Order: sequence, then C-alpha cells, then structure tokens
Amino acid sequence: MTRFTAYHFPKQPGPAGWNRILPDPPAPVVLDNDLTADVAIIGAGFAGLSAARRIHQIDPSVKVAIFEAGRVAEGPAGRNSGFMVDVPHNLASGGYEGDIEADKRQMTLHRQAIQFAGELAKEQRLGSDVFDPSGKVNAAASPGGDAHNRDYADHLDRLGEPYTWLDAAQMEALTGSAIYTSGLHTPGTAIIQPAAYIRALAASLSQPVFELSPVRSITRDNGWTLSVNGHTVTAPRVILAINGHAESFGFFSNHLMHVFTYASMTEVISGGTLGGEEKWGVTAADPMGTSVRRFPVPGGTRITVRTRFTYNPTMQASDGAVRRAGRLHDRKFLARFPSLKDIQMEYRWAGHLCLSRNSAPAHGEIEPGLFAAICQNGLGTVQGTLAGISAAEMALGQTTDITDAFAKAQTPTKLPPEPFSWFGANSYLRYREHRAGAE
Repeated sequence: MTRFTAYHFPKQPGPAGWNRILPDPPAPVVLDNDLTADVAIIGAGFAGLSAARRIHQIDPSVKVAIFEAGRVAEGPAGRNSGFMVDVPHNLASGGYEGDIEADKRQMTLHRQAIQFAGELAKEQRLGSDVFDPSGKVNAAASPGGDAHNRDYADHLDRLGEPYTWLDAAQMEALTGSAIYTSGLHTPGTAIIQPAAYIRALAASLSQPVFELSPVRSITRDNGWTLSVNGHTVTAPRVILAINGHAESFGFFSNHLMHVFTYASMTEVISGGTLGGEEKWGVTAADPMGTSVRRFPVPGGTRITVRTRFTYNPTMQASDGAVRRAGRLHDRKFLARFPSLKDIQMEYRWAGHLCLSRNSAPAHGEIEPGLFAAICQNGLGTVQGTLAGISAAEMALGQTTDITDAFAKAQTPTKLPPEPFSWFGANSYLRYREHRAGAE
C-alpha cells in the first residue's frame, strides 16, 4: 500500500475579482457519501475540467468524479489575466529569440487548446464578454519596450505569422492612454473572462463538480482510494490537476517553483472620463511588465492591472504582499490613466502559478493509474487546457499529437536547496521587474 497525504493546502489571498463581479453561483454540491468512479479528477481548474470534458468526448459512458477543495473559479483558474495566447509567450524569457520549429509546434498545440475553448463557447452560447477571439496587443511604454516589440515582429516574420504594428497615436486611440509608444497586435489570442469561462466549463459537464471537497490523501492498493470529507472514493484511474499543490502530496518535491502574481480591478467607471475603445487587452512588451484589460460592465467599464511576481515555496502569499503589490498597481494605473486619479480599486488578489527551472511540464503517468497534469509555467489557460486533454487521453489509452508532445517534453529539473532558491528566485524577479521599468 502506498499513501500520499497532503500536509497543507494553498492559500488564495484576496477576493478573486473576476468571480466576484459575476452573479452568485448555485449552492455547492459537496461529497457526503462514499463513491466509486472510473476516473477521479482532483482539481477543477483549466486542467481538471478540460480533462473531464475530453473524457466525455471520447467515451460518455465513463463515470468521472471531480473534486475541488474550494469553490469553482475562486482558485487560480479564476485569478489569471484571461489571455489564451497562441503565439510564443514565455514568462521566463528575456526576449523573443526562440527556436522556430519548436515555436511552430507549440503554436499548433496552443491553437488546439483555443479551438477546444471556442467549441465550448459555441456550445454554451457564451458571448464575447466571456470568450472573445479578438487577438491581443503587446504594448510598449519605453524605448526598451519598443525594441522588444521590434524583436517580436522579427520573430513573427520568421515564423510566417501575421501581426499589425500600432504606433503611439493608434495605441492611444485604442487604450485612451498616452503612455504607450507602440503595440504589436496578433490575431490568434482569445481573451476570456476566466471565472465565467471556468464556471461554464464546469456547468457543461454531465457530472457535477464536488466543491468544498478537498482530497486529503491518495492511497494505492489494487486501484486508488481518495479520502474526501471523511468519505472514500475508489477509482482505478486518477488525474492530478492541482498544479503546484501536487507537491503538498509529495509529488515532484524540490522540482516545482511556486510563484504568485498579483492583480487589481477598479470599481465601475461611469461616464466619458476615459477615451479609447470600450474593450481591449494588452500584455507588456517585457514579459515581466504590466498587463492591462478594459471591459464593459453594467453601468460603465472596469480596468484590471496585473504586475508583480513573488516566489513563495510555502505556497502561501500574505495579505501584506497583496497590499504591497496593490500600491505598485496604483502607480502603474495612474501612470497610464492620470485622468482617473479618483478611481478606486475594488478588488485586489493574488494567484498561484507553478513553474519549473527549465520551463518543462510535470506530466504523465507518475504512478500506475495516476496521471499528472501540472506545472503550466505561467500559461495556465492554454497549457492547463492542453495538459487536461492529454491526461484524459492517456488515462483512456488514447495516443494523439497532444499526448505525443507531452511525452517528448523534458521533465522539471531539481531546484537548489533553500534558502538559496528563495533568495535567488526573488532577487531575479526583482531584477527583472526593475529592468522592465515603465513596462
């Protein structure tokens, strides 16, 4: 008998703004009895819910049980920036000089993830406020950012990918901000309302998600037994779709980097106090810069600002860290929109990312019948979707180009011992943040 027991659970600090602006969800379905399933899925984020949907596509007769420790969309899946990016976009990269053939393969996979999401959007009749395949803009706010965008354009030329260059006047016409000096629009990205999308994905499934139902332990003995709310769940196959939390069970110890990113969302902005278009999203020309989104809501519009990364090996980010990041957000917001100096931030939060030193996923059959779909390296929307699809296909014995790609990927490399990892990672993040400057 082999048992893996969670020694703690991640903390999600701050209210998840994307989720809070939605109507209240239905009452949770909580596991309150013993259960048997064909496949048990731990985690109801992009990976876990995509895995459940893919299993149903392959074989609707397979009984799936999905367990979420909190509420759907309150975890990391509902706390990201909502960009499903198809083109190269690596948070660990200092530039855009990636391998051409590798990038082409990655884009092909990312587009399959976006297509998967688009099919859900069509099926569930999600509007453009939830899933919008309008592309995104890489925005520069400094000469260094302009140089990044030119390098990006050169790389896209080598890839044979379309893009549109936006000058400062066009960027101001789009965003209403005079800070941006250039922009690079790529058409393949889908911009989503992450909490609304995740809720819709959960609602589309034939089996309910068991919320407020944390898995405390996983035991292997002629199959798998999960301990959930004092009850047992038995299944021959389990998909572990909890990203960095997998290390809480002892998987991939000292191989996963736990990073938090921070965001703030304004109160509703009414009236004509801001020029530009009503809806847009920009990522920073420097990957460590500031992502900004504007989107319409009843009574006006809201803006989100996302920047700041911290390395937290305990998987805990403090409320103080959220407040400190919030002060940075306020400065970035005011620099972009000085006319909105009286606008307050209504929500501030942090979201847990899982990265590896070599940007490799932690994926595949890690124990007989136990499949990992974790470590998305800061691209949880597309990479999480792909990881879930792949894990589902592996669990059902399917071989596809997605499973092949994950099978050929490197595995995460070991981290230096603490406190060297903590000091080195946070020093590097602060250096990269400083270098990003106005971005």
